[in-house]
Amino acid sequence: MSQTQNKTKNKTKTGGKKTTAKNGAQNFQFEAEVQQLLKLMIHSLYTHKDVFLRELISNASDACDKLRFAALTDGALKSEAGEPLIRIRHDEKQRTISVSDNGIGMSRDEVMDNIGTIARSGTKRFLEAAQAKKGDDLSLIGQFGVGFYSAFMVAEKVELWTRRAGRGAGEAVKWSSDGGGYTMESARREQHGTEVVLHLRRDEKQFLDGGRLRGIIARYSDHISIPIEMPAPGRDGAWEAVNKGAALWTRPRREISAQDYNNFYAALSMDAQPPAAVVHNRVEGRMDYISLFFIPAAARFDMFDPEERRGVKLYVRRIFILEDSRLLLPRYLRFVRGVVDAADLPLNVSREFLQQDRGIDTMRKACAKRILTELKRIAGKDAEKYQALWNEYGAVLKEGLVEDPDNAPLLLELARFATTAGDSAQQNVSLAEYTRRMPFHQKAVYYITAQSHAAARGSPHLEIFRKKNTEVLLLSDAVDEWLVAHVPAFQDHPLKSVAHGEVDLAGDGGKGAAGDNVLAPEVLAKLKELLGGKVKAVTASGRLTDSPACLVADAHEMGGNMKRILGQLGQELPESKPIMELNPAHPLVKQLSVDNADLADWAEVLFSQAALSEGAALAEPAAYVRKVNALLTRGVLRG
Repeated sequence: MSQTQNKTKNKTKTGGKKTTAKNGAQNFQFEAEVQQLLKLMIHSLYTHKDVFLRELISNASDACDKLRFAALTDGALKSEAGEPLIRIRHDEKQRTISVSDNGIGMSRDEVMDNIGTIARSGTKRFLEAAQAKKGDDLSLIGQFGVGFYSAFMVAEKVELWTRRAGRGAGEAVKWSSDGGGYTMESARREQHGTEVVLHLRRDEKQFLDGGRLRGIIARYSDHISIPIEMPAPGRDGAWEAVNKGAALWTRPRREISAQDYNNFYAALSMDAQPPAAVVHNRVEGRMDYISLFFIPAAARFDMFDPEERRGVKLYVRRIFILEDSRLLLPRYLRFVRGVVDAADLPLNVSREFLQQDRGIDTMRKACAKRILTELKRIAGKDAEKYQALWNEYGAVLKEGLVEDPDNAPLLLELARFATTAGDSAQQNVSLAEYTRRMPFHQKAVYYITAQSHAAARGSPHLEIFRKKNTEVLLLSDAVDEWLVAHVPAFQDHPLKSVAHGEVDLAGDGGKGAAGDNVLAPEVLAKLKELLGGKVKAVTASGRLTDSPACLVADAHEMGGNMKRILGQLGQELPESKPIMELNPAHPLVKQLSVDNADLADWAEVLFSQAALSEGAALAEPAAYVRKVNALLTRGVLRG
């Protein structure tokens, strides 16, 4: 809902209508989607409405951090910055709560932009996710950046006064809304910063209790290093700090309880569920920094969003610099939340410089190693807990085998796979476990890739492996194709696809399925001729026991599943053709001969069936159905 004014006279970028009152105030109407969002938040989504105070304090803290950071490089702001402060007051008679700060404040244009965070996060996506998760799902607000609007859960009207810090920042601005639209007008405010005033609905008077407000602050915002003050009871005009005001990550681990970590994680991530693991370290030496990471118990909805950067915050000497998980951790650890606080990084640097900074690179590698080591510790100590984490994050951890060769050995230890030895789709077998179960004569780790677990488990390529009781990895995540391309072996065992090249199980306990059955060379040659340019060759199969045909890739060529993935991504594919293998023992294949009047139809049907069995889509499904029907009809008539 970006509210930046459009160049037209009666629209904002959100499409909201604008009118100008006699006093110069501009009135805007919220879009229908935003009204729907506010209605949902107020009436349906949240049980614990006290998160509104957490969100407003978080915004105030961010504004103070921005001013402190800006003052480091802007001399004009140094004299204005002063000591950061957040104040909260309540008025039982007026039914109001106010949250004020002396942070960087906002200009008129920034109010139009920043109070419209909803649309930039995706109003439609928020509504879809919120409606799908009705109930006490406190994580949604943080995931979509709609924190300011949580005020409407308790307020019938919200007012905001703000003035930008710095010379030439312009006049103060007042923004007010009752949830149906909003008004923008000029205002008087001597000091830079922002004040938000909530006019509570009559049924929300429980939030006018000072003790209740202090309890909410202790629960959600106690770790914030900026003082949060409230009026001191019994002392008119006096204020007192109500938070501890120390960054939790700077305290010794022995002084931090599990509940302290949980509360900090909840405020940091907007996740009501406690984290599955905490990784807290202090590093001293060539670089001094503290890292505090949390591994969430459940994956966020936006884990595969390519633009998502939030999750890990960088501080320098407790001054917030930026939030960019891809800068501070490898991309495959993007599900991790936390903070990194460095002692000696230059403060007047751009994001681009930080991306090339050796210190940042060293921290990134060390932090990744610690998180992976913690996962390994969990896997060895609590297999059930680790399995739950792998179920959530396995697909992205596999990306690390492609992106992070330095940690590939550790990631291979952590990886889990579904196999033909199990009955479910759960990925619960490590490569170490697979190799321990291998017969002495088996040399390779066998695998098959497919677009789904069902397609992998049902593939005809597995028939000879099942007959000989040889376990095969069933790989159905899209990243698996890249994984096997970058992991040629585990320990001394090569990874070998059951759908590539010839199958030779002689060294693994016997011959393939073809046995003594043979196909006449002239039949194979005729079938290749009839299929034209669709196949590279037609051969007798050593891997089929039940199916009549399958398609395989040559040993050094791209497989069918990889071609389909790249095709869906719009990439141009190298020229290659599959090999069609036929099962000489199958009745449909036995009846093939060069004299068979239906050989051309049989060639097309067998090829199409083989393609379908590996998950491919037919170019002409109607033509395939006609050929099958024709063959069935002729067979019935002859019978």
